[in-house]
Amino acid sequence: MRVLGVDPGLRNMGWGMIELTGGRLHHIANGVCCTASGGILAERLLSLYDQLSEVVTRFAPQAAAVEQTFVNRDGAATLKLGQARAIALLVPARAGLTVGEYAPNAVKKTVVGVGHADKRQVDHMVRLQFPGIQIAGPDAADALAVALCHAHHMGSNGRLAAALAKAGA
Repeated sequence: MRVLGVDPGLRNMGWGMIELTGGRLHHIANGVCCTASGGILAERLLSLYDQLSEVVTRFAPQAAAVEQTFVNRDGAATLKLGQARAIALLVPARAGLTVGEYAPNAVKKTVVGVGHADKRQVDHMVRLQFPGIQIAGPDAADALAVALCHAHHMGSNGRLAAALAKAGA
């Protein structure tokens, strides 16, 4: 099963594609969808939509996950980030995928083991999981971490469902 992870951002939207095969995880690709700061918001959002749509078309994931955002002190910046996050949710949903959502602390706890890990620690653990890969930047590393988190939770939910089915039999 291919899993797309997305780290939403208006300037840099990271994405990472992994595959779960027979209980093993494999890196497929990663990158960053970029827009020019200071441009017209609608055009920037359209650019993100087109770039992420191309990723979904090219790599054909079967599942997707997006990192949740938190509200900061700058209300205008939070609103713009929320609009970019809407693109991150819309593109996989439009492709027919169920989209998981994870808080940043849940992603960090799953991948690093600590909910308040910094970006360097997340990058390091992603590189340990996929030795030798080239990561397109911190946003792509975060997106790969989101994909890893989703794969982990999908596996946990599958084991729980199997255990419940077995207990009911």
